Amino acid sequence: MAKSSGKRFMKLAGMTASIAGKAAKNSLKHLSSDEEKRLEARSALMQDVGVQIAETLGEMKGAVMKVGQIASQYKDVFPPEVATALEKLQKDAPPMPYAQIRAQVERELKAPIAELFTEFEEAPFAAASIGQVHRAVLPSGQRVVVKVQYPDVDENCDSDLKQVRMALKIAGVLNMSKQLQEQLFNEIRQSLHDELDYVKEAHNLQVFGAFHADDDGLIIPKVISSHSSKRILTLTEEMGEPLAVAATWDNDIKQKIAKRLFHFSAGQLFGLYRMHCDPHPGNFAFRTDGSVVAYDFGGIRSYSDSEVQLFRRFARHALKGDLTALEQDLIALDIRRDDDKVVPGEFYEQWLEIGLKPLSIEPYQEGPFDFGSSQTHHEVIAQMRTSLKYFGQFQPSATTMMLDRTISGQYWNLVNLGVVIDLSPLVAEYIEY
Repeated sequence: MAKSSGKRFMKLAGMTASIAGKAAKNSLKHLSSDEEKRLEARSALMQDVGVQIAETLGEMKGAVMKVGQIASQYKDVFPPEVATALEKLQKDAPPMPYAQIRAQVERELKAPIAELFTEFEEAPFAAASIGQVHRAVLPSGQRVVVKVQYPDVDENCDSDLKQVRMALKIAGVLNMSKQLQEQLFNEIRQSLHDELDYVKEAHNLQVFGAFHADDDGLIIPKVISSHSSKRILTLTEEMGEPLAVAATWDNDIKQKIAKRLFHFSAGQLFGLYRMHCDPHPGNFAFRTDGSVVAYDFGGIRSYSDSEVQLFRRFARHALKGDLTALEQDLIALDIRRDDDKVVPGEFYEQWLEIGLKPLSIEPYQEGPFDFGSSQTHHEVIAQMRTSLKYFGQFQPSATTMMLDRTISGQYWNLVNLGVVIDLSPLVAEYIEY
């Protein structure tokens, strides 16, 4: 263990030192350059740094790769060049040899694998950064899936995170106050620790399973407690098709799926004050009757009553176009800096037009919205370019970080599903405006 930790440390420290060298060379080389050349050079450096971080983390199993994945989901925190490179880490990781997986299962569940299961498929059907998933059959004949955490991941978690943070800081990627850095990395650390604790995830599955018990067509796997531990999670097998297959179905089935995905997230936020914050398409499966199966309840965020009321108030003011109240909400959410600088109303109006169109909110959009040909993400990038001069008045918020990740993830799920739908009646179920 000490040997592997030492090797990880050397690899990460080497990456940090290399990035430090590049950053220093870049700033010396462009000391007397004009603003445009400096910006071009910085963008090239960020691209280079992003690729280097992604390649280093991609070779290393465990928490460090998960840090990279999480970082890629917080695109508003990192420069686009770095976020783009880190996005590669979202793809499935190569699996770990079966011998190590079997040893981990037997160590955790304290019995030979042949006694625990009558069948256990050696090849995983899914492999990710901190573990992999195998199909199996219990002695009772019940078909299950077994999520196995890689050995030693949790022990390396904090040191991995520290190294990645240092590399990003030296590269000049973290363009924010020390206090905000602390908040954001605490949020990332917390979500990492949560995802590494399968006992906590088993509890989450039971809580969310009970919450959605009466929601027709929302399916959450059940925990098999006798075959679960801190690093092993055994669940009932609930199968469905991936998003790419669901995208080929008729629009009426897609509409049922879209409504269920909407209720899945909004229902939890406004009804449970806890939310499944990892809407990666691999965490859902779909059936031809429009049912949605939800997996992976490691990344859960809880909200206080005052936070949820503030989200609701912000949404209501956005839907009504009340710009003065909206700005006050953004200050309360720590998104808008509380200063004397004036941000014109048109700035907010343009953002509302982009953000509310997919929800079929009039006057921005009348009738169903076609997510398959949505331009919203392109409009966001174009709008960011034209409103750069106001961006100093805004900052990433630890309160909304996981919520942003969930909303943008579900938006992309609907885009990739290619659904045509009017979401305004669903919005009205949760927000009076």
